[in-house]
Amino acid sequence: MVIQMPDKVKEIIQTLVDHGYEAYAVGGCVRDCILGRTPGDWDITTSAKPEQVKQLFRRTIDTGIEHGTVTIMLDKDGFEVTTYRIDGEYEDNRHPKNVEFTSNLVEDLKRRDFTINAMAYNDKEGIVDEFRGLEDIERKIIRCVGNPDERFDEDALRILRAIRFAAQLDFAIDSETEAAIEKKTGFLSNISAERIRVELEKLLMSKHPEKLIHAYRLGITEIVLPEFDKMMDTPQNMPSHIYGVGDHSIAAVQAVQKLFVNIPYVEDAKEQIIFSLDHKLQAILCFTMLLHDCGKPSKRQTDEEGNDHFYGHAQESAVLAKKVLRRLKYDNYTIDTVTSLIQYHDYPLTTDKTGLRRAANKIGVDLMELLFLVKEADALAHAKDACESRLQSLYQAKEVYQEICKANDCLQLKDLAVTGKDLIEAGFEQGKLLGVILNQLLQHVLENPQDNKKELLLDIAKGLTN
Repeated sequence: MVIQMPDKVKEIIQTLVDHGYEAYAVGGCVRDCILGRTPGDWDITTSAKPEQVKQLFRRTIDTGIEHGTVTIMLDKDGFEVTTYRIDGEYEDNRHPKNVEFTSNLVEDLKRRDFTINAMAYNDKEGIVDEFRGLEDIERKIIRCVGNPDERFDEDALRILRAIRFAAQLDFAIDSETEAAIEKKTGFLSNISAERIRVELEKLLMSKHPEKLIHAYRLGITEIVLPEFDKMMDTPQNMPSHIYGVGDHSIAAVQAVQKLFVNIPYVEDAKEQIIFSLDHKLQAILCFTMLLHDCGKPSKRQTDEEGNDHFYGHAQESAVLAKKVLRRLKYDNYTIDTVTSLIQYHDYPLTTDKTGLRRAANKIGVDLMELLFLVKEADALAHAKDACESRLQSLYQAKEVYQEICKANDCLQLKDLAVTGKDLIEAGFEQGKLLGVILNQLLQHVLENPQDNKKELLLDIAKGLTN
């Protein structure tokens, strides 16, 4: 099999080979090429020591030189080159106490996590596959290299990576590997929140986020996302629902993934906005749908007829989601956006223009388009009749809201035709009263958008103080 490597990767490998060293593309890039996927990056492994690598290339960065890794810069592109190594004893289920460089490629491949990630390639030797990675790709299996107990003892994050790869590739997990996962899940408590966040994010943003349910069954989420366990254990005995809380939330994640790729170009009154298919927005939407009902377990009430009710769950879910995202070390923008969308995911949006203008002012114009998306994904995860009813109402409300935006109606203070400065120039005294007056004017304009004219609003303001 011939793998088409980028010219710069070929150049690095050839330079090392020309100077008497071995060198190969290794790991995920080889796996992805075999699978017909485009690699996100290209890692290179070599028999050359870090100092020898640095001597051969003009621009290098010591990104992890104590572990044998040097980044080679060719133009603006960086490529990690790592010396063949044998990892020493692991003390914290994550990092080796020390590493030992070796001249044996197979010894280096032996330390890697899964067989599909333990293959190397160069144009001369072809694919080096000592652990049947090609066979496992053919079988669609995630299997540890060697003894799975040892691999997870070395690095507990591999437990979560196994589920993530299964989700991204739609592979099953080998039975021995799965048995080891069930025994070793407790070690995940030694892994940093940042590392766990990255794996959870990749899992949710994959084509198969439902693999998180498998993580629950293996005991993984009990350690990394215990809130999900409570969701999975909470039924929803309601005519509008066909799933329990956990399954409904995963169905909502699946729905938002499908909707995400079709986000339309939206013209705002003041500027043209496009929600590009970027990583951050996708993560925000996935976590919103995963956690939008996470407060339901504590709010569940069952009436005399056996129907469940979850009064106040949206606010409770927003509070709990904030704790989850803070624990996972998310940035403030992500936390604020997710929790706001969750807080308002059940907020009624009608076809009444005044009501919609007030809703946009309350919720935030920047969130409205996302909220429509969240509500649509939520509806799609309901029972058929409830889904159709919710979608019909939602699409009608969205059509009216788009009319509001096209009409350039004032929806927030910054769009008001008068400012505090205008009021001062008209004779109003500076102070807290200005803010009160501006808010009253805004409330008037939300109901009467045609009155958003400077002179008219100044007259109204004078009337408010008489």
